[in-house]
Amino acid sequence: MPHVATLSPLLIAFVATTLFGFVIGLELHSYRRAAGEGLGYGTTRTLTLLAVFGFVLALLDPDLRLYGVGLLIVGGFFAISYWHRQREGRKRLLTHLVGLLVYAIGPLALKGPLWLPVLYVVVILLMLGEKPGIRRLSDAFRSTEAVTLAKFLIMAGLILPLLPDSQIASFVTVTWYQLWLAVLVVSGISYISYIAQAYFFPARGILLTGALGGLYSSTATTVVLGKRIREAPDDGRLSAAAIVLATLMMYLRLWALIALLGHGATALRLALPFGILALSSGVVVWLLLRGSQRSAADHDEAPPHHPLEFSTALLFAVLFVLFAAITHFVITDYGARGLHVLSFAVGFTDIDPFILSLLDGKFPIGETALMVAVVIASGSNNLLKAGYALALGRNRAVMPAAAWLAATFAISIGYAYLTST
Repeated sequence: MPHVATLSPLLIAFVATTLFGFVIGLELHSYRRAAGEGLGYGTTRTLTLLAVFGFVLALLDPDLRLYGVGLLIVGGFFAISYWHRQREGRKRLLTHLVGLLVYAIGPLALKGPLWLPVLYVVVILLMLGEKPGIRRLSDAFRSTEAVTLAKFLIMAGLILPLLPDSQIASFVTVTWYQLWLAVLVVSGISYISYIAQAYFFPARGILLTGALGGLYSSTATTVVLGKRIREAPDDGRLSAAAIVLATLMMYLRLWALIALLGHGATALRLALPFGILALSSGVVVWLLLRGSQRSAADHDEAPPHHPLEFSTALLFAVLFVLFAAITHFVITDYGARGLHVLSFAVGFTDIDPFILSLLDGKFPIGETALMVAVVIASGSNNLLKAGYALALGRNRAVMPAAAWLAATFAISIGYAYLTST
């Protein structure tokens, strides 16, 4: 086999350092021009040579002592430059900070994997190039968001690693770790949906409300949209389409939850029924939109309520354990038939903790019975939403959506019966 020449890692690191310094220099130059500033302490060439300077010093002394001396020299120069800028009334520190960041590219390229300096440079470029978007986000950022993010970090980075991977109780065949991991995944999807609604789509329309709300809770979204139909009857058909869209997203959310939590076999078996129901719901949404008179984006929505609260997470955990215990006793005493009756009843409550506890528990029942239970629970939940839509909407425009939700219940029950026999 002929020898295939490969590029030296040192050459790759040097070329990457030079190129990254040059690109950041171009972006910083563009940033200054857009802000109406002069060249400052240097040009694109200056930043490129600064990156090379850091690379050479890091290469000459692997212990980075020379690099540290160079950092003191560069930092001293920037301190003098900033002092002069302050005397001229220009107090912006960003350009000097970018220079220090460019100086650090060389050691990252030499000592780390290639993805690290690439990611490092991408972050710098985004911080420079997305100034208008960052400014809008900063203006819209609510004072409570930092606390909310801290809560999620505590849930993910502090509580989860401390939980043992041991069974909760003899009649609850789920571990503490599995329980909190399920809470995190559900909370994370809800949190992403909230962030999208609050910051990326602040002027969202009814359809987007249905889609993003369905990622959090299709039942809660149906309640909100049902009330809207009653209050704004002219939007009835559009709101009905959004109700169906929320249910479509429910199927996608449930399937993603099941797959993300490691139940690949169950997710594969659910792909057919959930796929058919989701695609059919998409067709219904399209048909309803054809008869809608108003634009799907011609609406202002109230800010969404934040879903990530410790009380909500704890309630989910309690329901998770409760449903796991009930499922254990039902399966032990009544087998698969009892489980399917329980699935139907649970569909009129919150189905996420039931479905996840069902799949995480090691119950003495076949894979087919578990899959059928998930289909039945999602179907009876749609029947509940049909009732909510009719009771809250009180408008003929909601009838097609309610009828389709009831039809998905019938389809789910029929599929469950055919699969079980």
